[in-house]
Amino acid sequence: MKTVAVLAVDGVIGLEFAGACQVFAAAVDPVDGRPLYDVRVCGTDAGTQVMAVDREIFRAVTPYGLADVLTADTLIVPASFDPSDEVIDVVRLAHRRGVRVASICTGAFVLAAAGLLDGRQAATHWNHAAELSRRWPAVEVVTDVLYLDDGDVLTSAGVTAGLDLCLHLVRRDHGSAVAADVARRLVMAPHRGGGQAQFIAAPVVESNESLEPVLTWMTEHLTAPLTLAAIAAQAAMSTRTLSRRFRDQTGTTPLQWLIRLRLARAQELLETTDLSVAQVATAAGFGSALLLRQHFARAFGTTPTSYRRAFNPPTR
Repeated sequence: MKTVAVLAVDGVIGLEFAGACQVFAAAVDPVDGRPLYDVRVCGTDAGTQVMAVDREIFRAVTPYGLADVLTADTLIVPASFDPSDEVIDVVRLAHRRGVRVASICTGAFVLAAAGLLDGRQAATHWNHAAELSRRWPAVEVVTDVLYLDDGDVLTSAGVTAGLDLCLHLVRRDHGSAVAADVARRLVMAPHRGGGQAQFIAAPVVESNESLEPVLTWMTEHLTAPLTLAAIAAQAAMSTRTLSRRFRDQTGTTPLQWLIRLRLARAQELLETTDLSVAQVATAAGFGSALLLRQHFARAFGTTPTSYRRAFNPPTR
């Protein structure tokens, strides 16, 4: 069982720290149902002022102190603008001891103050990106992503993007099947890639403009040779209109969305079956093992075989 410490200091946003706790607490072994994480909320003895954006909603007494951060496998740092020196020192020391550190929203300010983001790319809420850049020029702030994974240090945009980041960490630790189960339990999207835009260009108002029917159709026809023209025909739109609606509602293109669906299917098959890589490629809609390997390397930085070795080891 891995230990996840969630830092709760004065001014923490309630949804961010509670949401992170919920994602990891919902991850269970698919065979015996045992919890996969020991989740510990860590703070100061004085108690924590929990905020709803700009006003206090309650105070919480955390069950673990700051020292417990140092023995965790992963540290989650929710939003905080002006952390105390004590908090900054604990985050810095935890990272030096090998703890994986991830921030949500303006939690990136804590990581920056601790020196963890110097020379790295980092994400934060779009509304605070300029301030992060101004205060820490050594940090390369990226404003158009949900989250960034730099191995031992991860950062994310605001609130719900933090849930995506936590789900990404579950996927990294235990595979897509466990992450998908967590998403089902929490009724959240099973996978939003970190490179997706932080917000859509225009909310959908009229129900007949929703892309949900064509998204469902694409999911059900992953193995078909879907082209932009074929998807547009199914949606009864021109390719230009379809592309614009996709960008507005999903933050990406139809074909990139399709690739994500196929990659998710490939991950599931690699984790749960003994199909060959070529068979997985066919069943996921890639058509060839070469194409699957290319997309897999681009998306995950590994090969299908290495992924299977990590998440579906052979039984003896």
